[in-house]
Amino acid sequence: MASASSEGPGAFRIRPGQIELNGDRTDDERIRLVFVNTGDRPIQIGSHLHLPDANAGLRFDRARAHGFRLDIPSGTSQRFEPGASRELDAVALRGARRVPGIQLKADGEEMLDGLD
Repeated sequence: MASASSEGPGAFRIRPGQIELNGDRTDDERIRLVFVNTGDRPIQIGSHLHLPDANAGLRFDRARAHGFRLDIPSGTSQRFEPGASRELDAVALRGARRVPGIQLKADGEEMLDGLD
């Protein structure tokens, strides 16, 4: 595996210190949820997934999570092994929080959250 370089194309130039994720969010834009994988396979949630659209085998308060995503770095994810339970922070999506859903209705039509 190649080592990270601070020179040339693709170089990492990282300023010393720490970065606070979503530091500009208010208390109203933050929630903490308990997630439980009730399925028999691992479930993974990406950093920008609208939480209510997560795999149905993951149990959590979906109504409370409407308009929220996990409070994790962009491009990362959280993995839940079968039977695993974890408490995680979530932050509100910005804007009108109208999210076209990725779930399908029984008749195969796409559900458009708040638009249908």
